[in-house]
Amino acid sequence: MKTESAKTVFSDQDLQRFLDGNHDDIYNLLGAHPRDLEGASGINFAVWAPNAKMVCVVGDFNNWEQAADQMRPVGSSGIWETFVPAANTGQIYRYRITDENGTVHEKSDPFGYFGEVPPRSASIVCDLKNYPWQDSHWIEQRAQGDPLEKPLSIYEVHLGSWRQRQENLNGWLDYRTLAHELVDYCKQTGFTHLELMPISEHPLTKSWGYQTTGYFAVTSRYGTPEDFMYFVDHCHRNGIGVIIDWVPAHFPKDAHGLAKFDGTALYEHADPRQGEHPDWGTLIFNYGRNEVRNFLISNALFWFDKYHIDGLRVDAVASMLYLDYSREEGQWIPNKYGGRENLEAIDFLRQLNEKVHAEYPGTLTIAEESTAWAGVSRPTYADGLGFSMKWNMGWMNDSLRYMRMEPVHRKFHQEDLTFSLVYAFTENFVLPLSHDEVVHGKRSLLDQMPGDQWQKFANLRLLYTYMWTHPGKNLLFMSGEFGQWDEWREDESIQWDLLKGEPHQGLQRLIGDLNKIMQENPALYELDFTADGFEWVSCDDAESSVIAYLRKGRDPADQLLMVCNFTPEPREQYVVGAPGAGKYREIFNSDSEFYGGSNVGNQGLTSATKETANGRDWRLTLTLPPLGCVVLRKED
Repeated sequence: MKTESAKTVFSDQDLQRFLDGNHDDIYNLLGAHPRDLEGASGINFAVWAPNAKMVCVVGDFNNWEQAADQMRPVGSSGIWETFVPAANTGQIYRYRITDENGTVHEKSDPFGYFGEVPPRSASIVCDLKNYPWQDSHWIEQRAQGDPLEKPLSIYEVHLGSWRQRQENLNGWLDYRTLAHELVDYCKQTGFTHLELMPISEHPLTKSWGYQTTGYFAVTSRYGTPEDFMYFVDHCHRNGIGVIIDWVPAHFPKDAHGLAKFDGTALYEHADPRQGEHPDWGTLIFNYGRNEVRNFLISNALFWFDKYHIDGLRVDAVASMLYLDYSREEGQWIPNKYGGRENLEAIDFLRQLNEKVHAEYPGTLTIAEESTAWAGVSRPTYADGLGFSMKWNMGWMNDSLRYMRMEPVHRKFHQEDLTFSLVYAFTENFVLPLSHDEVVHGKRSLLDQMPGDQWQKFANLRLLYTYMWTHPGKNLLFMSGEFGQWDEWREDESIQWDLLKGEPHQGLQRLIGDLNKIMQENPALYELDFTADGFEWVSCDDAESSVIAYLRKGRDPADQLLMVCNFTPEPREQYVVGAPGAGKYREIFNSDSEFYGGSNVGNQGLTSATKETANGRDWRLTLTLPPLGCVVLRKED
């Protein structure tokens, strides 16, 4: 039953679900939507502004006249609504909200599906119902089996700087061009998924999208919503998954956005000790308010529903979990038990993950969470937060710290290389070498490596091989796959010209082969998150800076042996324990001349002998390449 059915699209049940925080598809009602109402076709506008004195919608359809289309309150819900027969899709609009003090606030639509190209900030009426999706097979296959037991290799991309054209405005490529070029590139390099830095509308390009204003609006920098649908559809039809960055931890103070939306702290906490982020100059959502929680959870579900995405990487989760995050004593308010945990944010995250996984099976939620919070990627029924996976920031920091050292010093820091295996199975980890590692003076990954040019490339090839064969899924930021020399800059294309040089081509080929080997060997993906999939062979030869380990699949026959030498000295006649008798084929060598290496190795095939080593009954005697890793597989 509808309340005043001739005047509103909201049923009593819709309003109650919204006020309770449980209207998962409220985005189909709030915002601007084409309707046939009152005997006419037009656009129905609806906005939540419970503390407003008056709300009008102004736009192209009424010559931006203040009182031409005054909105009416829908009961006591705080929602304002009006139907405008003169309005059409493609027209620009804003809400003019008069607060209790008589101050007028001009706002873009929080539920708007599209907006002007920044720095302009008005919303654009848009209908998302007409795109002819062709990815039903992908969606059906996605829901089959456990995504955590499938091959997953993520290529992180900033769409505005992945590749630019001088003849284009701002150099940006459009979504459709990017779809074809990125799919072709992923096929070349073997990545299974793209992760896009935030593509929700944001006013400042230099924020990289992490200061979002239009949570339901795909950024107009690269095209229309339909263009982005094409992007995802084309990726799916070519076997590439799409993950997007999502930012529910904070939002900017821009006047046209969510801040003081109806003249009051509506989406944010009123008290700055809870509502302002001291480091980022942004505002923090009030996760305890039902309507705000509904806004965020419906937004997450919206991207799966309307755009068929395959996962959300949730930004800055640590800042949500702790009330004292980046605050000094006296700058934060304890929870009702006197603790520092943000109980409302925890409940929000659990509800988010439960709903995403229930409604969209086979999709992923990935937490960027940098602390030792327990159970981030454990089910909510086991008292976890319910994420599919968590970024392993500890592995990233330890590994880069180790690799930055001159090899002569590495023997004193073996624990930086091995410590990650102490906790590797406490969470479902993604190993990230993301954009954050190549900005703000940190230098590019290649330039962080020690030594001359040859050693820099060899070190980076070794790091990638260690990363791809370590338990967990992999994420690499664009340009890392071919070894960019400069730090990443969001307003410049990455340095594609470097691929004219053989060392960069070799590094790119190495990434392609690592992805291929990962996908072809269940030992490298089936048991990423359980100790059954990993076994140390040798982790204590610090003097030689060598480690050896096994990766295993469910089938006992699926085993790979990795032996890594983190010094520039080749090691001949190096003895390592073998998992059994037989011949072992060297299926990968990071020092291959094909990748720009010196081609030191084991001539393809070697045999185990019946002598003990590393506590095992069989041993292999190997030649270990300088700054290299070999991968061996037992022959049948």
